[in-house]
Amino acid sequence: MWESFNNILVAIDDFVWGVPLMVLIMAGGLLLTIRVGVLQIHKLPLALKWMVKNEDDAEGEVTSFGALCTALSATIGTGNIVGVATAIGTGGPGALFWMVVAAFLGMATKYSEGLLAVKYRVIDENKHALGGPFYYIEKGMGPKWKWLGKLFAFFGVCAGLLGIGTFTQVNGISSAIQNFFDPSKSWTVTLPAVGEISWTVVIASLVLSICVALVLIGGVKRIAKVSEIVVPFMAIIYVVIAVGLIICNITEVPGAIVTIVKAAFNPQAVTGGVVGSMFVAMQKGVARGIFSNEAGLGSAPIAAAAAQTKEPVRQGLVSMTGTFIDTIVICTMTGLSIVLTGAYQVEGLEGVQITTYAFQNGLPIPTQLSAFLLMLCLVFFAFTTILGWDYYSERCLEYLTGGKMKSVKVYRWIYIVAVFIGPYMTVSAVWTIADIFNGMMAIPNMIALFALSGVVAKETKDFFKRRKNGEIAD
Repeated sequence: MWESFNNILVAIDDFVWGVPLMVLIMAGGLLLTIRVGVLQIHKLPLALKWMVKNEDDAEGEVTSFGALCTALSATIGTGNIVGVATAIGTGGPGALFWMVVAAFLGMATKYSEGLLAVKYRVIDENKHALGGPFYYIEKGMGPKWKWLGKLFAFFGVCAGLLGIGTFTQVNGISSAIQNFFDPSKSWTVTLPAVGEISWTVVIASLVLSICVALVLIGGVKRIAKVSEIVVPFMAIIYVVIAVGLIICNITEVPGAIVTIVKAAFNPQAVTGGVVGSMFVAMQKGVARGIFSNEAGLGSAPIAAAAAQTKEPVRQGLVSMTGTFIDTIVICTMTGLSIVLTGAYQVEGLEGVQITTYAFQNGLPIPTQLSAFLLMLCLVFFAFTTILGWDYYSERCLEYLTGGKMKSVKVYRWIYIVAVFIGPYMTVSAVWTIADIFNGMMAIPNMIALFALSGVVAKETKDFFKRRKNGEIAD
């Protein structure tokens, strides 16, 4: 039964993430890159500066840095560790090349999303901010397009509850914990409709569910506060470990880069025919890249809309740094680690096991210690992603229900239950479901970005003109 169900999911996933959607996302990123003057290159230093500098006396619920950390909490997750490994494992080393290309174009996309989110957001008398694709579709494109905003919000709720927000993250956590503490499944329990499963998975899902519940009950401000502490800490720790691995294998780096570029255009020459075509490498790279940095997905602007800022362009620049940090820095480091250690070529490895192999064989430390460090990073990454995606999906539900917070509170508890049952889903089914909902969210959002690209270009030009004239201080 599971096999036929997985086959159906794969067929749907292949259709959703076919040529049209990939062209839509990449073409959208290219169009926006041109319209904002390749801003992701020459304005990146300014964006990184403003990333940690909050504005005074601005409307919003959380600081600009807090909004970025909330967005990063959702993007820096299992996609950076498990997603990259899955992309390279199924699409070959060339998938990393296409992931980075998609991320470069995605920086312009993420900039545009953040800009539009602040420009068209709604702030009520209680200073509660609500914004994102559903509002820039409705208010930017016009009321007749409200149905498209509703469609996005529906897919956003589904993605949070059934895909990227819960099952994939918890599955990644439980797999990492089991692989470290009970790899041979010597400590198991038999559960109805699930079968034999390690006690470590059961305990992990229970502890995780309690921790998630304690944070989510506090709402967006508590999520932002937790994210501001955990996100920078976990990102720095992971980057230090990955940089250490790369330095220890520095002589292998040039060859790994050549392999990645070569496999991007001729994967058969590198994988020996395991990956059939350039399209497969591109598809896996773009899909996993979007899963990781969410550029074009429309999720991050929901967090950006809560930022305390007066300038849409400024928040757009801050939002853009999220894609740079998430994919161009962290995912590239993971991918390089996997390629230069040859982890993707080891038969029988899947998901996090590929990255674990790379860390165990690439670092000059005991294998148990490297596996423990990776597990710790994965747990923190996935935990914050669960928090960020609850926030996103709650805001989508709030829009769908016309602001009925009672429905949101009920949903919050359903979300916590989904976190608890996540480990009992099969790995392939989990990632396929997440891919499907990611793709479905991207469609209405990308339509809006195409339609509003002129607004983005105009706002950008006006902002930097005012800044040049001294009307806006750094």
